Amino acid sequence: MNEEDRVLDASFFERDTRVVARDLLGKVLVREIDGRRLWGRLVEVEAYLGPDDLAAHSRGGRRTARTDVMFGPPGHAYVYFTYGMHWCLNFVTRERGIPQAVLVRALEPGPGVGRCGGPGLVTRALSIDRALNGAPLQPPDLYVVDDGVPPRRVFITPRIGVQGTG
Repeated sequence: MNEEDRVLDASFFERDTRVVARDLLGKVLVREIDGRRLWGRLVEVEAYLGPDDLAAHSRGGRRTARTDVMFGPPGHAYVYFTYGMHWCLNFVTRERGIPQAVLVRALEPGPGVGRCGGPGLVTRALSIDRALNGAPLQPPDLYVVDDGVPPRRVFITPRIGVQGTG
């Protein structure tokens, strides 16, 4: 990674969620914390399509304190705790009021970053928790950059662990 890398702005995320999910593959997720820059290349993501998506937290238009971030502007982090043990990171997509997001499922870790082969491992390796819920995906804390490296291969498959919804 170098200084010419382009940080993705909110307009990148303010598009069709499926397109955003595909376009995120190969991009680099960066977490700056305690004077360190931790990063990994996005290799697996999952789109959640709002009120009509039975697997989305916003299914049926449900708006709660937990899901409120999804209804906000694009290009923000939606971080939640699941199964009583893991934090999960999502990127809010679409325009304000359309509660959709892309879940970060896996990264190819950069130097010094631990295993990132699942949503909980990603957040653990990059020290991501509720403190970043609602944070804009912009420096200095958490952001995504396009370093010009294309994704190696793209596969579109049904969701992991979710049946009959997408």
